[in-house]
Order: sequence, then structure tokens, then C-alpha cells
Amino acid sequence: MALFGLCAAIALPAAGQAQAPTPAQVQTQSSPPAQTPVARPRTAPPSTVSVDGSEAMFTTMCALLAAGFESNVNSDNWTAFRAQMRERLRQQQGPAVDAAREFYRQHELRDPGATLSRYLWFGLVSGPAPAFQPVLRRNELPPEVIALEGFSEILSNYYQEQKIGAMWRQVQPVYNREVERLHDSVSQVVFVSTGYVREILEPSGPRTFMIVVEPLVGRITNVRNFGDHYALVLSGGEEIPTDVVRHAFLHFLLDPLPLMYPHVIAVKRPLFEKAATAPRLAPELKDDFASYFAECTVRAVELKLKRISPGEREAAVSRDDEDGYVLVKPLFGVLPKFENSEPSMKLFFPDLVRAIDAGTEAKRLATVKFAPVQTAQPEDEAASEEVARRRRAAPTTVPNDDEVIAALTEGERRIAEKNPRAAEASFQKVLTKYPDQARAWYGIGLVALLDHDAARAKQVFGRLTAGEHAAAQDPMVLAWSHVYLARIYDDEGNPSVAKAEYQSALTVQGGPEQAKQAAQRGLAAFGADKPVARP
Repeated sequence: MALFGLCAAIALPAAGQAQAPTPAQVQTQSSPPAQTPVARPRTAPPSTVSVDGSEAMFTTMCALLAAGFESNVNSDNWTAFRAQMRERLRQQQGPAVDAAREFYRQHELRDPGATLSRYLWFGLVSGPAPAFQPVLRRNELPPEVIALEGFSEILSNYYQEQKIGAMWRQVQPVYNREVERLHDSVSQVVFVSTGYVREILEPSGPRTFMIVVEPLVGRITNVRNFGDHYALVLSGGEEIPTDVVRHAFLHFLLDPLPLMYPHVIAVKRPLFEKAATAPRLAPELKDDFASYFAECTVRAVELKLKRISPGEREAAVSRDDEDGYVLVKPLFGVLPKFENSEPSMKLFFPDLVRAIDAGTEAKRLATVKFAPVQTAQPEDEAASEEVARRRRAAPTTVPNDDEVIAALTEGERRIAEKNPRAAEASFQKVLTKYPDQARAWYGIGLVALLDHDAARAKQVFGRLTAGEHAAAQDPMVLAWSHVYLARIYDDEGNPSVAKAEYQSALTVQGGPEQAKQAAQRGLAAFGADKPVARP
């Protein structure tokens, strides 16, 4: 099922399809053949946003339950489908089932939620039956999947031995019904969220947002993302978690922005360093400024989109402060500037960040008291935990070196402050250790621009756009280097070369949208016989 851009229509199962069977009607290997509804065709073209069931996820959960996962958990609060499926799966016998049970015992973790997390990741990145091979390269796989190495073969044998393909076809009405129930709510979330940030989704783009419906997971709502691929695993049921869907989808829309403008958010880093001491702040955010900034931006936009009273909104902001999300309040306060503007959030984001008064916020934070950590744990952690994974692949040209990353961040902050000497010192520190580091050379180019040294800037940006040192693996550096070169050539009275550089910026795969907009404005200015507009 797919949501195409802002379209509110999702392809649904054909009218008149058989009603969902009860779990007792689901046939197993030893049961006589049954008439089964035909699985709905997967003929929809690729889309950025999709809602559907997954045979790989279903098979993974079947194997997990057959192996003994949650075997001691009381099923009184489970749906009838899930409870009866667990009992049926636990009775399965055969060499492949034994192998699955042994694999599960060897890889079981003390935390049931962490155990489930591994297998959910596996189901999300698995290819089609019967092989279930990962659709990502090994170096792109989440570590949870690598920890289950060898499970693909075990799952494939289990799938064929227990005829899970036939079972999957038999339960299609259950999944069709849940997908249909989600349709209107998900469509509304996509429509309102993209409308607010003024984003038009590209159906053929590399980024994807997928909702997988899997009733066997239970009440847990899982939010997963790795790189450009975002996914939710929902169990279905009467209550649709609209707030969770909205939060995850806003992350899909807004997570890239802090990474596109690291030099802009760098000026606010002292506020983050204070927030990182909050006991309740998610551990994975304490050393990830970009993800922290994205989380605060998402929460601020959520407050705009939720239908809550001013009092409820104020209480939510106070809770965010207490939990360490201290940028929510100032971001929410400057959102009206965006609402009264015309550009998309992707283009307006730097202005939104700059509108935050860091000095005023630092004084405010001095009065904020962070709440103590909560120690209470839910009784059935695997069934009630909400797991959020905010994972991003660092730019391939940036080494996994804390000292270097800190120096690059400091250099970008100094550039934003228009302090070329301090910025140059930070970037040179990186180049001493990594002589060809593209981000550091890019920073040196920006220093040359601040110094009005066109010859030096042209040399540096030329190095980054051509030859053996070209920043081919860093689209941001490559695209902006072309733009800055174009401006330099234009100022030197060489329009033909300037145009060529602008055109090169437009062809950079994965280049930031703002760089492309700047290149388009530059080319348009030539057509109008005007000076090149500066963003």
C-alpha cells in the first residue's frame, strides 16, 4: 500500500474480500488444505511512504514465538489472534523448528525488549522469501542484524518446513483489515505534516518511510531508522497511535536538516552541553548534537500540530525542559517566523536556528531544574516498551575520531561567528592528522572567503571539485564548492566558467537543496543579466 506524495489515497484490498478468519481457522503444516484468500497484488509503484504487512516480518515473528519468545508471558491482554497463534506456533515440530529454538537460546538477551529489537531489525532489512537475505550491504546493516548472523538460513529452512508461505496467505484478511484501519489516520498525518513544513515528497527519492503492520508483535510500538530508511512496526488493534506515527514521520522530514547546516547549529552547542547533563535525556542523544537538535525541532513542530490547549502546551514545554529537551521552547517560539515566510522548512531552517537568542536561553537554562531519572519499569517490558532508534550514517569523509569531529564542529562554529583565525586553527588541527580531509579543506576555503582571498579560495574549492582530491564522497562539500567557485569566477568576469560551475553543482547526487537553489538563482541571474543573487 502506498501514499503517493501528498495524496490521501492508499490502494486497499479489493471490495468484497473475505472477512478475516479467526486464529483457529489458520491452518498449519499438519492441517488439511484450506481455501485461502489470494494475497493482494504488490503492483503499486515505489513510493516514499508505505503501509503494509511484511511476509519477512511475519515469518520472523512466527519463528520467534515458535522458539519460545514470550512463552511465560500471560496472554490475558493479548488479542485472540496473537494468543492463539502463539499456542499454535509453540506446538510446531521438525528439524528446522529445533534449529530455530537452538539459535534463539544461544542469542537470547536478558532484556526481552532488546531480544525483540534484534529480530524486528532483521525482519525490516530482510529480502523476500524463501531466502530472506538482507537487502542492505553488510557495512550498512544495523549491529542488531549482524548479531543474528546465520539466521537467514535457519529462517529459510523454517519457512519451507512449516509452510509459512501458505499460512501468510491465509492470514491476509487480518492484515488487510489492519492496514485499511490505518489508512485515513496515516494519510492525514502525512498531509498535515508535509503541508506544515512545505515539503513535497519525491516518490523516486532514496529516503523511505515504511509502516509495517504486524499483530504478532503485541502492544509494543517500534520506531526504527537507519540512514535514510525509517520504519514503524505497529501491532494494529482498535487504538491507532497517531501521535507516534506523527512523531516518527516528523523525524523523517526534519532529521536531515541539522546535518545539512552543521555550521549553523554549532553556535547553539553550549545550550546542548548544558542539556546533556539532564538525567532523563535519552542516552543516545547525549553525545549526538545533530540528533538532539532534530529531536527538539520535532517536538516543537508537534506542539504546533497537536490540538491541545495553551495550558497543555505549556505543561508539555515544562516537561521537555525538565527532561533536557531545552531547545523545544525557543524553537517553538520562533516557528511563527517560519509560518509567516514562504520557503520550505528545508530552506528556512538556518534562519529559524539563528532566530534563537543563545544568550537569553543560557540565562533561562540557569533556572531550569532537570528532573531525576525514573526507575520504575513496566511489568511486561517486551509488550509495552516503545523503542526509538535514531541512527544516521556519518558523512563518509569524516573519520570516526572524536577529536577530529570536535575540531570540525568548533571550526564550523567559528565560521558562523565570522572568526577566521580561530576557525583556521581548528581546521588545520584536523589536516595535521588527516591531510586530505574534505570537510577541513572546505572549512579552509570558507576561511579564505572571510579573508576576501579569492585566489586562495579558488585554489581550495578547485581542489575539492576536480582531481584526485575531489570530495566525491561528500555531496555537501562538492555541491557548495562548485557554487563558491562559480561566484568567484563571476566576480572575476568569467561568466562561461561560472555557469559551468553552477551547472556542476546541480548535478551533484545527494547535494543539499540549498546549494541547488543557490546554483539555480545564479544561473537565473545570468539570464536576467543581473548580479548573482546571494542566498
